[in-house]
Amino acid sequence: MADKDGLKTAKDYHTDTPFAAQGDFHVKGANHLDWGMKKHLSNIFDRDTGKTVMFAFDHGYFMGGTAGLERLDLVIPPLAPYVDVFMATRGALRTCVPASSGCGVALRVTSGSSMLDDDLSHEVVAVDIEDAIRMNADCMAVQTFIGADGQLSSLNNLSRVINAGFRYSIPTLGVVAVGKDMERTDRFFKLATRILAELGVQIVKTYYCDHFEEIVSACPVPIVVAGGKKLPEEEALTLAYRCIQGGACGVDMGRNIFQSNHPVVMAQAVRKIVHEGWTDKEAYRFYQDMSH
Repeated sequence: MADKDGLKTAKDYHTDTPFAAQGDFHVKGANHLDWGMKKHLSNIFDRDTGKTVMFAFDHGYFMGGTAGLERLDLVIPPLAPYVDVFMATRGALRTCVPASSGCGVALRVTSGSSMLDDDLSHEVVAVDIEDAIRMNADCMAVQTFIGADGQLSSLNNLSRVINAGFRYSIPTLGVVAVGKDMERTDRFFKLATRILAELGVQIVKTYYCDHFEEIVSACPVPIVVAGGKKLPEEEALTLAYRCIQGGACGVDMGRNIFQSNHPVVMAQAVRKIVHEGWTDKEAYRFYQDMSH
């Protein structure tokens, strides 16, 4: 076991230096992966920008019919032209999303808790690799708790999915979940994102925080930032802009899109920040103009 005594605090993040092992592939950390993995990652990250607009609507697996997602069949299909990836459960995808949507698929494969529980950290792998293959999933999403009571079982879930993914060339998306006793600090996110990358995920989904560019530099795979709770549209677009400026390879603005008064326009505005280099102010003006 490594001796923790005398370890120095990490500080040399070289935030101005590009990732050194990029090669000729457009996804960070994936240059040495096999063809199948790269093909799936190309369905997630745009070949020209190297970024993604992910849209999660998997909230129902623990929250039931949350506000804005009461009718998936009406809300989700109109968003397809403006997002790159749908992150969802197999039930929602099979029942409410046309297979012709053209979006990549981030398949939620863990489950086991509900909003009625005080602790959501005890999940299980609920979808086997064969069904992920049948769903033609581009990655498998695993909720991962670092610093919570369920950390060991959570990392075991993640490792099992990563191992299965390598056998069949399907990437794994590690979703950093913040335990109820953990603070959302850069120290925590540096720890959590690095652990997930070291275990073998090809994508990390996490939250934005101070010193975000250091978190990005220290993580050898792409980081996609979760939008978190619903914010006013202007604030949500500023968050998206800061994430991209800080080095994120994408954003997932789930609730900030489907709980917006104008979800389709909001998705378009987010896309302009991620793929077209717009500022948050430009995107918000677009949102205002198109919403009237």
